[in-house]
Amino acid sequence: MNDKNSKPKGTDSSLIMRVRGLLKGKPDSRADLIELLDDSRWKSVLEQQELRMLKGVLQVSHMQVREVMIPRSQMVVLESDAPMNELLGAIVECGHSRFPVIGEDRDEVMGILLAKDVLRFIVESPGKSLDLTGFLRPATFIPESKRLDTLLQEFRSSHNHMAIVVDEYGGTSGLLTIEDVLEEIVGEIDDEHDPEAADAIQEQGNHWNVMALTRIDEFNEYFSSQLDDDDYETIGGLVMREFGRLPRRGEVARSEGFCFRVVQADRRRIHRLEVTREDIAESIE
Repeated sequence: MNDKNSKPKGTDSSLIMRVRGLLKGKPDSRADLIELLDDSRWKSVLEQQELRMLKGVLQVSHMQVREVMIPRSQMVVLESDAPMNELLGAIVECGHSRFPVIGEDRDEVMGILLAKDVLRFIVESPGKSLDLTGFLRPATFIPESKRLDTLLQEFRSSHNHMAIVVDEYGGTSGLLTIEDVLEEIVGEIDDEHDPEAADAIQEQGNHWNVMALTRIDEFNEYFSSQLDDDDYETIGGLVMREFGRLPRRGEVARSEGFCFRVVQADRRRIHRLEVTREDIAESIE
């Protein structure tokens, strides 16, 4: 007989067999199945990461692109007519491998630039000027309502890693990468360019260091606040709304009892904020 408390190892197929072996009765819905996975009995059979991945697969199957995309205001883009030193600076600073290239504004996405193509050009053609239009890969455009599981299948079949999200009027509303989708299944994928990704909100004495891409619902849960997330999904987007423009480092905005000081930003987006409760900020100033 198998020991109920043992933790057998094996392939994905054996994992599925173990899941089936523990199921008693038939769940009436996907929500019921996810709830079933939260039962304590799973802890004696499956590793925590295995449980998380199972739940992630079930959740991704009914999530839409709009729920996880990087919003328009936080997209890192390259302007087609930007000088070479500015392009290289953006590529080096962000550490991304792919960049949307835009024309007059973010609604005009001309294509996708791969950083490796730029680096190859610099090595093979030193001193020559770079014409971005000759290096652009076709951009993939998807609606906000597209399901993540369908998008993941398309990413795999097309070998494409980035898609531009458009709204019902054809305007750019954000972007999504294959990494963003996979993170919904396996959890946060950190790299050397995201040292603070695991701690989006860090307490530091009488203030908090907050990443601009922190979702407003996460912020509200952490601070027990009720910031409005109807128009924007991230704290960076909300702060930009308060300014009415892209702010510079050191500028301050106030909203709903909070003081937001821009700690890190460039000409494309806000990266990091210092957040203080407004009563504390006033006493400091």
